[in-house]
Amino acid sequence: MAKRDIIVVGASAGGVYALKDLVASLPPDLKAAIFVVMHVSPHSPSFLPDILTSAGPLPATHPKDGELVQQGHIYVAPPDHHLLVEFDQVIVKKGPKENRFRPSIDALFRSAAYTYGPRVIGVVLTGMLNDGTSGMWSIKRLGGITVVQEPQDAMYPSMPDNVLDNVDVDYQLPVKDMAALLTQLSNEDVSSKPELSEKELNLIETEINIAAQDNAFELGILNLGELTPLTCPECNGSLISIKEGMLIRYRCHTGHAFTASSLLAETTKVVEESFWKAVRSLEETVILLEQSGKQFAEGGNQKASEEFFEKARETRERARKAHDMAFQQEKLSEDSVLEK
Repeated sequence: MAKRDIIVVGASAGGVYALKDLVASLPPDLKAAIFVVMHVSPHSPSFLPDILTSAGPLPATHPKDGELVQQGHIYVAPPDHHLLVEFDQVIVKKGPKENRFRPSIDALFRSAAYTYGPRVIGVVLTGMLNDGTSGMWSIKRLGGITVVQEPQDAMYPSMPDNVLDNVDVDYQLPVKDMAALLTQLSNEDVSSKPELSEKELNLIETEINIAAQDNAFELGILNLGELTPLTCPECNGSLISIKEGMLIRYRCHTGHAFTASSLLAETTKVVEESFWKAVRSLEETVILLEQSGKQFAEGGNQKASEEFFEKARETRERARKAHDMAFQQEKLSEDSVLEK
């Protein structure tokens, strides 16, 4: 019988420390392949494979697109690329961002769940917001095992907390105990994959294909959720809402995807940027009005000069108010709202 031989791991803030502790205790003869997504800067090289190789007995690399999956190997998502699995191959593509990130934890987890079903063990470690929650939902729906870092053990507990709030998690434990659990689970036989509705399977498959750079609009993504009046903060495209249990997600017709929390955070960021654009435009208007006032004064038109300087004073006051509002604009997320 098949074993649980596919382990997918997601981490964000504080993830390097957690991942080092995890791989350090893994056995050298682990009968499973490990796939890791950690949020890193898209503009600089990642040394995470070297760090993980040095920390434990298993080799870690940035895989090439189309590379065959091998047991006893750690595959780390390269910066600015999604890491997916399909037909025992590693897929490395630069599809649309999910939750403002590429690579996306959800994209990896979703592809593993769809391809391997109950053979998958999903692990969510420390991190902010909730990338990984939707992916863990898919793993659970397709018969896999779900594991989260004990929030009190996590440097940043938001990601584990969000999974626990939305998914019936199988195991919740400190990182130091995970290697033993994963070794035990990887030796267990698995049951058959649960049956999902055609609509649900179609949605998962479509989202995997979007992450692999297929055209979301041509794939009919707008027909796979409820059309909303909201627009994508990345591209201003129309957003549909997708419900997974208690979790609501959004995806636009060009492919960008968000949880409610990441959409809220990105939307407030756009609002703040709008305030700063208003400040810039108002201050430029002050400069123009004052220059015009000086020109009228030099030309002897004192009345026009005073009118322009008065308008400049009024505009300067509006610019000052917009400046204060820009500083007061708080970056919101579901977590920050619930903490109040």
